[in-house]
Amino acid sequence: MIGGGEGAYIGNIHRMAARLDGAWDLDAGAFDVDPDKARAFALSQGIDENRAYGDYNALIEGETAREDRVDAVAICTPNFTHYPIAKALIDAGFDVICEKPLTATLEDAVALEKLARDSGRFVGVTYTYSGYPMVHEARVRIANGEIGKVRTVQVEYPLEWMATAIEAEGNAQAAWRTDPKKNGRGGSIGDIGTHAYHLAGFVTGLKLESLTADLATFVEGRALDDNAHVMMRYEGGARGLLWSSQVALGNSNGVRLRVFGETGSFQWFQEQPNELVYAPLGGRVQTIKRGADDLSEDAKLRSRTPPGHPEGYLEAFANLYAGFAEAIRARLDDRTPSLLGHNVSLAYDGLKGVAFVEAVVDSAESETPVWLTPVAV
Repeated sequence: MIGGGEGAYIGNIHRMAARLDGAWDLDAGAFDVDPDKARAFALSQGIDENRAYGDYNALIEGETAREDRVDAVAICTPNFTHYPIAKALIDAGFDVICEKPLTATLEDAVALEKLARDSGRFVGVTYTYSGYPMVHEARVRIANGEIGKVRTVQVEYPLEWMATAIEAEGNAQAAWRTDPKKNGRGGSIGDIGTHAYHLAGFVTGLKLESLTADLATFVEGRALDDNAHVMMRYEGGARGLLWSSQVALGNSNGVRLRVFGETGSFQWFQEQPNELVYAPLGGRVQTIKRGADDLSEDAKLRSRTPPGHPEGYLEAFANLYAGFAEAIRARLDDRTPSLLGHNVSLAYDGLKGVAFVEAVVDSAESETPVWLTPVAV
C-alpha cells in the first residue's frame, strides 16, 4: 500500500476490506510522505522492517528486487498523486488498485487507461457502492428486463461534513479536497459525485450521452464546488438527475438510487443497504432483502451472513477486493474469471468518471446553460 497511513481514513478501510475474506496479505508499504512516519506506520502494521519503505520509489525498487515481490499495490493517496504513482508501478510490472477518481485530470486519465490496456496490467478502481449485494441484484434484474425500458434515473450523494470551512481549521482531509491543484477541477462532483455517476451507470447499464450542470460553492472562500446538480441524457432516450453535496446538513452518507422503467422501479438507499425496494406496474410495492434464497448468484456471491444479520460498507468494500483478487488470479492462471471477478471497476471505468467530472465543470463554467457531450471513451 502507498499512502493511507496514520490519520488517513480510507487507508484503514482498504486494509480491513482486503483482509476480510483472506484473499490478500499486506506485506509491504510506503504509508506517508514523511519517510520516518511511513516506516514507523509500516512496523505498527506488522510489516517486516525490510519492506517498510520511506516512499513509493523505494517500494518499487525494493519489491522489484525480491523473488517474493508483492502482487499488487493499493494507492490510497490524494488525487493529484494517482497518475505518477500508478504509472511508475505499471512501468515496473505491478498490478494496481487505485482510489477514485483515477486521476486528477482527464489528460492523465486517458494516458493511464491506455498504459494499463497496452501493458496488460490490472488496474482496479474502488467505486465502493458497486460492491453491495443488493446493487448487484438491481443490476441483474434491470438487465433481465424486470422493469422494462429505463425511463429516468435519479441518484444522489449528500454529505454534511464540509458545511463549514473545516479546511481552514486544520482538517487535512478537507484541505486537499478543496485545493484544485491536489483534488482536480471538481469539488463535490469529483469527490462524491463521481461515485453517484458510476453507481447509476453500473446498475442501469446506460451510457451517458450529454449533460448540463450547475455547480455552487456555498462556503465562502472555498475554491471548488461543494454542491452540484446535473441533468443527464442517456443513449436510448432515458433521462437522469444527479445531486452531490458536501454541505447537506443532516446527511452523513445519504447515497440513494432510484431507477424508473416502463413496467416498474427499483430504489436502493445506502444507509439501508440490505434492502431493495421494487414497485411493479399495477402491483404492490415489495421489499427484497439480502440473503433471500431467490436472489441472483451475483448477489449471493457477495453476501456472507444469513438474512437478518446486516452487512454494510466494509463488506461491500471487501467485495471489491475479493473481485480484484479473482480477476488477477484468473489472468495468472490463464482462465476466465468466476462471477466474482466479473463487473469489477477497471481503468476504463475510472477514465469515464474523470471525463464526466470534466464535462460537468465545463458545462457549469459556460456563460449560459448548455448540453455538453462527455469525452467519448
